[in-house]
Order: sequence, then structure tokens, then C-alpha cells
Amino acid sequence: MKFNSKYINTISYKLLFCLCCCIMMLASCKKLLEIPLPATKIAAEGAYVTDRAAAATNNNVFGNITNSLFFDGAQSIGFKVGLYTDELKNLNSLSTLNTAYYSSTILSADGGPLWSFCYKQLSNVNLTIEGVRASNTLLFKNQWLGEALFNRAFLHFYLVNLYGDAVITTTSDFLILKDLGRSPKADVYKQIIADLKEAESLLANEYKDGTGVTTATNRARPNKFAAKALLAKAYLYTGDWVNAEAMSTEVIGAGAVYKLLLPADIDKVFLAASQETIFALQPIGVNFERDFTAYTNNMPAVLPVAVPPAAARTFESYVGASLTQSLLDAFEKNTATLVDDRRRTFWVRSSIKPANGAVPAETKYFPNKYKSSVAGAEYIVIMRLAEQYLIRAEARAMQNNFSGAKEDINIIRTRAGLSPTTAENQPDLIKAILNERRVEFFTENGHRLFDLRRTGNLDAVMNNEIIAKGTGFSWNTFRQYWPIAQDDLLSGTNLIQTAGY
Repeated sequence: MKFNSKYINTISYKLLFCLCCCIMMLASCKKLLEIPLPATKIAAEGAYVTDRAAAATNNNVFGNITNSLFFDGAQSIGFKVGLYTDELKNLNSLSTLNTAYYSSTILSADGGPLWSFCYKQLSNVNLTIEGVRASNTLLFKNQWLGEALFNRAFLHFYLVNLYGDAVITTTSDFLILKDLGRSPKADVYKQIIADLKEAESLLANEYKDGTGVTTATNRARPNKFAAKALLAKAYLYTGDWVNAEAMSTEVIGAGAVYKLLLPADIDKVFLAASQETIFALQPIGVNFERDFTAYTNNMPAVLPVAVPPAAARTFESYVGASLTQSLLDAFEKNTATLVDDRRRTFWVRSSIKPANGAVPAETKYFPNKYKSSVAGAEYIVIMRLAEQYLIRAEARAMQNNFSGAKEDINIIRTRAGLSPTTAENQPDLIKAILNERRVEFFTENGHRLFDLRRTGNLDAVMNNEIIAKGTGFSWNTFRQYWPIAQDDLLSGTNLIQTAGY
């Protein structure tokens, strides 16, 4: 893979470094520690002289990931995977991109942006890892190195889960990077696990802010348990049930740090201060979580009736997708009280389009996890405690610890106001866990596609779903992974397209 100017512009870094030096000379009356570095810039070797500057290099990556649109909103992984699988129904037929994902017919131009974005960030991450490792002046070296290693694992995790075989990048050396090709998925996971194990050994139990000193009130930088949580997920995805159980147990057992909210508070899971959050991205400045715009966008419970000569308002004039009937049907009721799953009650909203002449009224349902357009009210939740219980449940079921698996499933079901699971054997428990994951994590960060594929259910579900969508296309197994953009393929002789495209 040729990492040209799109990935590593060495000259630009040197020019930037020289510019920073000039600025510091002009401002010699101030100490470097008093001049905060921009979160969107990396100041070459000078970035690893002080803790504040080293923190800023990680800020650059956190900020880019947060602002990338890949983790919230109508361009996010969650939205695209929702359309691609069986979570979302496309309402915007005029969007060729929405239609391509909905019909599972994406081309290299549709599937590639995340690939190039991740490798741009990985080049920054590797510069940080190398710079921090070599520095002898940092007081909080472990924090900055642990954060960077976490970010490297995090980026590789999404690359391997969306594209399959991926390029493993652990250096900023252009002479090495330019000739790299894709590595097998198993090798990518080995690197992810190695990075997370080292990150876990370096990071503190507490959440730290950008100074490395103060315990943060938010969870927008990873701590030791965030590394453990992602490690538990990596072990689960690779079938290492023993270690998946061990890591999830450590996160669950972290005392008062993480708590499942009471059933009455399930509508508060995605608030900025939620104790269920393990790791989140903090929207920057005046921005808010863009899933609100993607799925809610101030749509009223009853759409306005048209007043001539105005046209009638439609669902798609507000948002681009609604929930599928198959997802709505996956929510259960409490068998004793017949009350709906509280996730259905609080994380799903409906809107009615009134009857218009001979056209009858219509009701559609939409994700309602993020409810606010107020900056700072909600964070982009990447990992939360409920997943750790379901990771442990699955790991226990695969080790024939059925009572332990049921215990973990029922903790999640009780929080949702449901009756205990009736599953008793391994196949039924795995089926029950997969359904709990479906209704717990719908439209969140690609969970559905990843879960269907790793459990061997993707082809069966998609063969049925593609018919229900009525797009006229059929499902092909090779589409379990996405293609790389043509521009990226042309950047190096050793990079090949995802199989089938």
C-alpha cells in the first residue's frame, strides 16, 4: 500500500514543525506549557517534549474520529449497516448512496471512505507511539502511549470488521508502508489484541483529562477498563471464550465505576453522564450527537397537514430511514404483565402521517436513543456496560456454563422490564443472546452486521431480508465485507480489492 500525500505528508510535517518553532520564537515570553496546541495539528518532534503537547497529538485523533461522521449521523457506520442489513428501511430513494447500501449493491466508490480515513489516522497514531516511546521528558508517558495504542487497536478493529483482510500499520516509516498489502483477518486481530493488552497495562483505572493529572468527569478518553472492554470484544470475535469471559468479568466487576441504570431510567443511557458508558466520543464545540438529526430531526408525533398550495409533509422530508418491521417484531413483551420491552418504549419513537384524501394515514417508527440537539447533553457512545454482560453470556454459553449465561442474559432483560429467558441449551441461549444484542444495540456502530457474520447467520438473514426490501437485487456472500475505493487501490501495487468486487 503506497502511503502517499493522502496518508503521510512528511514534508508538510516538517514545514509545520518549522512554523511552530517560528511561532514559539516570536512568543518567547510565554512558556510552551502555556500555549495549547491545536487539536487538529501535530507538531512533529516538538509534540513529544511536553505532556500538554503530547496530549494534543492524541486529541488530534480523538477529534478527527469524532468529527468524521463515521460514528454518528446519516453517514455513520451505524446508519449504513442499518440500511445494509435488517434494521433500517430506506426512505430516501433519491439518495444513490442510501439506495446502494439498502440494496446491498455498494461499489468501491461507496465502501471506501472509512478505509482511507482510518489509515490517515493510523499514520498520526504511529507517529505518536514512536514519539512518546522515544521521549524522556514526559511525566505521563504511560497515559499518552496507552491512549495511542488504544486508538490503533480501535481503528484496526473497524477496518477488519468492515473490510476483512486489512493492512496492519505499526510504523510511520514510509519506505515500509508504501509496499504493504492486506494481512489475513487473524493477523489483524493478533495486532489488535497485542495493542490492547499493552494499553491496558499502561492506562489508569480512572478517566483522565488532557493534562494527565485530573480525573475527568466524562469518559471521552480511554482508561484501563475501556481497553479491557474492547479486548473482551476482540476475544469474543475470535472465539477465545475463556479470555472474553475473563476480560468482561473484570469490567463488570469494576465496582461503582459502571452501573446498569434502573429500568425507570433506561431513557438516560445515552446521556453524557451515564454510568453505563465505558468509552464515548465527545461532540466538539457546539455540535451535538448527529443521530438526533438522522432519525429524529424535530419530527413531530403527527406530521403537519398540508395547507394548499403547500405540499404535504412526508417522513422523508425529515429523515432518511425508519425501523424495519422485522426489528420491531424482535422486541418482546413481559410474559406476565404483557408490558412492552422498555427499550421498545424509550428507544423507539413513532410518527403519524395523517390521511390525505384517498391516501390512508401511515405510522412509521424511528430510533430514539439520542433525543437532544443541545451540545454536550449526549455523547457518541462507543462501548457500554450492557455489551459486557452479553459478551460474558455468550462466552459462558460457549463453554457450557448455561446457568452463568442465563444469569447475565437476565440482568439485561430485567433492566428492560422483561421476564427471564426460557433458553436452556447452547443453541437456544446463543439465539437468545443474538436477539438481545439486536434489540439492545440496533443502529449502534455496526453491531448487527458484525454479529450476524461472526455467528454464521448473515447469509440466511440477508437472503430473506433482500426479498423483503423489494429492491430487485439478490444477496451475495462476498458482500459480507465492503470494497475499497478505487483511488486507494491505485495508490500501491500490493493492495488488492476485497474479494468479489
